[in-house]
This record gives sequence, C-alpha cells and structure tokens, in this order.
Amino acid sequence: MPDDPARQNLTDLPPFLGVETSVTGRLWVDRRDSQRVGTHELRQITQQIALKGLMEEAFVEPVARSIAARGVTAATLDDYLRPTLKALFPDPDGFMDMPQAVAAILDALQARQKIYVFADYDVDGATSAAQLVRWFRHMGHELSVYVPDRMLEGYGPSEKAFDRLKAEGADLVITVDCGASAHRALDYAARIGLEVVVIDHHIMREDPPKCRAVVNPNRPGCTSAQGNLAAAGVVFVVLAALNREAEKRGLFAERPRPDLTQWLDLAALGAICDVTALSGFNRALASQGLKVMSRLNNPGIRALMQVAGGEPKDAAAALGVFHSGFVLGPRINAGGRIGRADLGVRLLSTDDADEAAALAQELDELNKTRRDVEAVVQEQALALAEAKGLVTADDHVIIVAHEDWHPGVIGIVAGRLRERWHKPVIVIGIDPVTGIGKGSGRSQAGINLGQAVTAAFESGLLLSGGGSRHGGGPEYRGRAYP
Repeated sequence: MPDDPARQNLTDLPPFLGVETSVTGRLWVDRRDSQRVGTHELRQITQQIALKGLMEEAFVEPVARSIAARGVTAATLDDYLRPTLKALFPDPDGFMDMPQAVAAILDALQARQKIYVFADYDVDGATSAAQLVRWFRHMGHELSVYVPDRMLEGYGPSEKAFDRLKAEGADLVITVDCGASAHRALDYAARIGLEVVVIDHHIMREDPPKCRAVVNPNRPGCTSAQGNLAAAGVVFVVLAALNREAEKRGLFAERPRPDLTQWLDLAALGAICDVTALSGFNRALASQGLKVMSRLNNPGIRALMQVAGGEPKDAAAALGVFHSGFVLGPRINAGGRIGRADLGVRLLSTDDADEAAALAQELDELNKTRRDVEAVVQEQALALAEAKGLVTADDHVIIVAHEDWHPGVIGIVAGRLRERWHKPVIVIGIDPVTGIGKGSGRSQAGINLGQAVTAAFESGLLLSGGGSRHGGGPEYRGRAYP
C-alpha cells in the first residue's frame, strides 16, 4: 500500500552517517539526499534563500536541502516560507457539491428552519462545529449541536440518532468530520424526510451517500486538490462560500458580513490536532490561525490555556504547534474520549467567560483520568503482544485486541505502539456482552491505512470502517484476539 513512490527506493541510497543497521535493525537514510532532490532545483532554492537574507550563510545550504526534500520548489518557496490566505485560498466551487451545500444551508437559514450540526467527538469535529455555530450566531440563528456518545453510539451518524433529531424537529442536519461513509444512516435519513449536508475529509467510496450534498476534498472526482485538509479546513472554505452566496442574496443588508479570519484559530487547531500535512492552503490556515489563536480572543481557548498552566507569561508571546497539539488538543479530546461528547464544541463556541472556565476545568480533569486509563491499556497491549508473539519482522501490520479496552483511548495507544514498533498498528477493544470490537489504527508514512480499512469493509470483513490517510477505525466482530 505504499503511496509515496520516493520511499520505495530508499534502500538504494547510501546510509546516513554510515549507519547501515540501527539498534532496531533499520537503515538510516538522509531524506535530503541529492539523488532525491534535483541539483538545479536545489541551487535555485539556495540562491533564493540567500538573496532573502533570512539566515546566516552557514545555514542556507542545509536549510535549502531540508526544504527541497519536502517537495517545495523554487516556484513555491515564497508560499512555503510566508503562506497567506490571499495567495493560497482555493476556489470553493472546486469542491464537488459546494453550490448544492451552500444552497441547502442558506435556504434553511432564510426559512428559519431547525438546523443541527452533527459533529465527530474529536478536536477536528469540535472545531468544525464551533465555526458553524459562530457563523450562524452572527447570522442571528442559534445552531443546535449533536455529538454522538463514543461508548453508546460509536462514530458518525446512525439511524437512532437521526430518529432522535427528527423527533426534535430537525429540518436540516450538517454533518462535520463524519458522514461521508455513512451510507446506511443517510439512506435512512432520506427515507424519513430529513435533509443532510455532509462536510467531511475522510476517504470515501466512489458512490456518495444519499443526501443533499457531500463536500469532501477526498471524494473521488473532486478537483479541489485540497485532500490534506482536516474537516475544520473544509468548513472554513464552506463559510467563505456561504459568505459569497449570502452577499448575493442580500443577507448582509442589515448586518455586517462576518469576518472569517476571527475563526482561523479554530481551523488551525483542527488542522494541527488531526495531524494533517501542513502544505499549500492548509499551511496558510495553520500559520495565520496560530497568529489569531495567540490573541486568545476565543474564551474557551483562553480558559483552557489558563487551567492547563500553558498561557504565555509574556502577552507578546505566540502560541504554536506545541500549544495546539499538546496543551489544547488532548484536553478538548478528553470530553469525547471518556466524558461528555459535546464538551469540546461547547467550550469553543461559548462567549461566556464563566461557562468557558467551568468547561475548561472539567476537560482538564477528564484529561487526567484519560491518561490513567490510557496507561493501563497500553501496558496490557504491550504484554499481550509480547506473550502472543505478535511483533515479528515479517508482520506488515500489528493487530492487538482485548475485552473491555476503553474505545476512547485505543487510538492513542495505537499511536504509541506505532512509534514503538515502527509499523501500522490497530488496537481493538471488544465489548464482552455484544462480542463487537471497535478498533482504531495508526499508520506509518507511506501506508494508507484508511484506504486499507475501507477496502476490508467493502469486502465484507468488517461491520463498518473507514478513515483518513494516517489512520482508520474498523469494527471487528469476535472474541479477544487471537
């Protein structure tokens, strides 16, 4: 399943620093090797960096090699070093179904219908939903939010959830960070007369689910070339399209056009915490979004930084990737993992400082509990894998499963084990009552685990499954492995 051809020939390159075999039995290769970076291209990048006077002369050449090894060319160097929304913002109409999605949302808004956003329970889902909540609030409409319980409902839309929303009077449901593979649930929504718009980024099948629109850069046939976006980034583009169409409809005659840049912190937080490739437009989102985040204008982000003790002491200090990925992200995720699934959305969408402080405190406590649960599952998974001899040199993927492993931490444990074993890992927690296992996987670079899980589901090996480029989430029916 390698999807990076350059990685298939790494063994042909000379060993880095002469290390032919590391402690773990691996060949060290310099990713900046001249065989992988064209000499002419490298020279141009080196010259441009030198002319810009960005650093001391001694650092120019190694930095140029490092940048070139990441696929940056002389023509794209400026956008890489100084990414801006103006230069890199994609045409919203390049996304399949964008006009249909925008029309459905604005039609429902103008008709004052009851609109729900159905969000995934992780950071990407929370930041996606919070952007929509804030845009609708600006438009004078309070959006209802539904986040499924990880333990009781699992991932994504379900027939039961749609029945509940229909009973509560929902006219339109906007799914974010989920829904692209929920064919059965969305077919059911269509049968009960519930309109659905899907905004997602996960790998999906050729045929889309039955609904009003599916906006997904990873949808087969989509020409947006924005497949590295998290759902939060896709939502940000949708908001730009909503602004444009709302302008045409005269919806800003009595209220100002919302400035989307104020919500760039949410888009950046989703992109970073979902571990997306920060290149092109996505790089601009993260770069500019971190600047907005550093102002701490979002009450929820400000409160969470305070309770975590990570708020910069210097008011001029900037928040960075570390703050997003290691301070904010784990705490926002904690609600969906072992607490109330909607805590993250509520935190990021509230304008009440007192409510934000209370939610931040609750999420911080849940995160401490999550760490304890995670440590137990990781210790058990390691012991089980060693006892069963699951980790061998010939294994391309490692699957470990056991009863009663908390589904809220198996993804984190899979990531820890992947770092330990340097192979794709799937960890499965099996419900001892139903016999159904819910798994989460983390992959190595060059291995599209989400695509593999999707293929396994389509072959009938899994009850459900899908994922993104770096991970996947199968469901497995059976007893503890093996």
